[in-house]
Amino acid sequence: EILFICNELVKSEIDEIRLTGGEPTLRHDLLEIVNKLSELPLKKLGLTTNGTRILNLLPEIAKTNCQYLNFSLDSLNSEKFTTITRRPSFQKVMDSILKAKELKFTVKINTVLMKGVNSEEIEDFINFSSQHNIEVRFLELMRIGTANKRFNEQFISAGEVINFIDKRWDKTSLKVSKDSTSFNYKLSNNAKIGFIASESKPFCTACSRLRLGSDGTLRPCLMVNDGLSLRNKNSLEI
Repeated sequence: EILFICNELVKSEIDEIRLTGGEPTLRHDLLEIVNKLSELPLKKLGLTTNGTRILNLLPEIAKTNCQYLNFSLDSLNSEKFTTITRRPSFQKVMDSILKAKELKFTVKINTVLMKGVNSEEIEDFINFSSQHNIEVRFLELMRIGTANKRFNEQFISAGEVINFIDKRWDKTSLKVSKDSTSFNYKLSNNAKIGFIASESKPFCTACSRLRLGSDGTLRPCLMVNDGLSLRNKNSLEI
């Protein structure tokens, strides 16, 4: 069903696909899906992961057209990582990130900044980007789910982080597509950073994305509950 729907969407001029979740590596058929999606005429095929189960899959994925990997990583401190994620798998995730870089994937790290939780690690992430030539994207905490309860006390805007950066490094804006979810900079220490400012600078106006849920529902936005069910279709009229 996934392959059929994606094939039909590509016929309707979708040219980029990202496997996300939840956690894609929990699927026993992930490699089969990636291999089949690699046969589609896509400009870009990517995957977003928490990095806990992907290490042994990387050599096989590297043989496919899935060459863009985003890792969710909210701390560079192993103890803090365990507290945030409730799993002691920091080293496994870090090994996966560095192995992916070694295998020539285009690697990005997504970090949700939270005041009083990991906000003091901004400089550490920037130095990590500079050292390993890996782009780090700082995400604003979104007012959804369990974050609703702690939003006011933990929210940090992209503007606050940029003010912090401007006191320490020079920055150069990098060109991005009109429908990019992030705005990006290169710093004077060669770090590459981006911001996904969903709360303070929403990108809805230029958004070109669709989200296909695990239940087969196609939605124009993560924040929309209703959508179009594509289950049990012999053909699609999108």
